[in-house]
Amino acid sequence: MEGVAGDGSSRSRVVVVGGGVAGAFLAKPLQFVADVVVIDSKEYFEMPWTELRSMVEPSFSGRTLIKHTDYLTNARIITSSAVGITEDRVLTADGDSITFDYLVIATGHAYSTPRSRDRRLEQFEQDSQKIKSSQSILIVGGGPTGVELAGEIAVDYPEKKVTIVHKGSRLLEFLGPKASKKALHWLTSKKVDVLLGQSVNLNSISEADGEYMTSAGAKISADCHFVCIGKPLGSSWLQNSVLKDCLNEKGRLMVDECFRVRGRSNIFAIGDITDVHEIKEGYIAQKHSAVVSKNLQLLMKGGKESKLVKYKAASATTIVSLGRKEAVGQFPFGTVIGCLPGRIKSKDLFVEKTRKNLGLDS
Repeated sequence: MEGVAGDGSSRSRVVVVGGGVAGAFLAKPLQFVADVVVIDSKEYFEMPWTELRSMVEPSFSGRTLIKHTDYLTNARIITSSAVGITEDRVLTADGDSITFDYLVIATGHAYSTPRSRDRRLEQFEQDSQKIKSSQSILIVGGGPTGVELAGEIAVDYPEKKVTIVHKGSRLLEFLGPKASKKALHWLTSKKVDVLLGQSVNLNSISEADGEYMTSAGAKISADCHFVCIGKPLGSSWLQNSVLKDCLNEKGRLMVDECFRVRGRSNIFAIGDITDVHEIKEGYIAQKHSAVVSKNLQLLMKGGKESKLVKYKAASATTIVSLGRKEAVGQFPFGTVIGCLPGRIKSKDLFVEKTRKNLGLDS
């Protein structure tokens, strides 16, 4: 497909690559003031911070997986992966060539989630059955994903034996030591075994025999396992593109304080893929989207670049859920664990607020 037809107006075309938090919250307000095209490898938006709850309680995912067409009623959606960029086009895996006036890259991390919403719902059902049918569960990785999954299982299934193996010296290394210590204490109080400074060879693990060996020689018996280690950045497709020199050594796109990619006036990047020095969180990605939405609307109206909104990196505020009622929260004023941070996040994981912000029923 050459170009991709617009709506016949003279509106600027904004192509958004990535339909995660950053991409979705940018495309939504722009769809009525620009010719918006969203390129995403899946047909739906997923609230990534709700994944672990959905694995334990699959019915929860019914409101966390939202078809792009439900909130993007005036945008073009192309369900495919972007594979390249030229000076004025995005190329997709299906052979499309989409022209742009402005481009926003929001590909975040590379998640291997299914293309269809129905298949993703089935995945959560399968994970839930796997947990239900197992008496002992191994979780590889003690970052936020591993800790939250362990918390969900420990609260909903206190009779099950849960073990976390983490190669780092402490859990939740992206947070301060106080948060790590509090999370460890909470997990051990729920009878979760935590093995630090050890790893499991992911290439040799098998659920068939139920035996796992750590790098320290510890044997772990488990009926099933879940790998909860960090996902790679979604920037490999840019390595041979016109933006290859705009990637830093970690694979993040280098942006200025207005989120323009280095050396580019009409290409922006937002969300986890940027080199902004801050914790990568969903609510922060939404702040990126708000800034770029304002800047694009200013530029499309012919406004001066000196009027562009500048972004100030967020302070280290984050909450890691520990089951349905508790959480550990790191705030500028200190680190708190228990029901107070739990009330902020853990009860419904911001689902209704996110749906409302996307213009959907509460």
